[in-house]
Amino acid sequence: MENNRKGVLSAPSILSANFSNMVETIKILEDASADWIHMDVMDGSFVPVITFGHKFIADMRPLTKLIFDVHLMVENPSKHLEDFAKAGADIITVHYESEVHINRTLQRIKELGCKCGISIVPSTPVSLIEHLLPFVDLVLIMSVNPGYGGQTLIKDNLKKIEKLVDIRNEMNLDFLISIDGGVNRKTASEVISAGIDVFVAGSAFFGASNPGEELKIIKGE
Repeated sequence: MENNRKGVLSAPSILSANFSNMVETIKILEDASADWIHMDVMDGSFVPVITFGHKFIADMRPLTKLIFDVHLMVENPSKHLEDFAKAGADIITVHYESEVHINRTLQRIKELGCKCGISIVPSTPVSLIEHLLPFVDLVLIMSVNPGYGGQTLIKDNLKKIEKLVDIRNEMNLDFLISIDGGVNRKTASEVISAGIDVFVAGSAFFGASNPGEELKIIKGE
């Protein structure tokens, strides 16, 4: 999952895909040269919506070799880590706000052989996760309030990305910075200029007439 910082990685979110035909969804992702597949797991408690669980991911795993970027938007994610690791997750990202013993949760993700990520919602400042940064592989900044696709990017969150870039440089760390929410061809230049390594796009990708071309436009290629 390494990024040499020379380019930005794309992680289209299947939240906006047609769940009735995931074989076709995988084909769309691969034809578009997507780098990762972002999978939003929601429990109806931490966020308002319920999406899917580990079996859905396990059923998709044989269909592609693309990296599964699993985002657990659930209460007490530590209870479910083994299931998602066995299902085929490559990256498991949990929310700072969802777990009391977050250090232990991140350590367990790594013990299970997955890359670990930490995510924060728009109301949570970077300062609250700064002590965790030496232990994570990915930081996911939510640039909308999580739960629904198609929302407008909250631009104040771009300052968090700039802050993370500064911390990463100062501490000589190598975590990737991802953003999720409101990324499209209109907001892409600001988002990329802030210093992201990975962007999540849902409706902008699956709603495009040519998803592959849309990814190129967002990346500025």
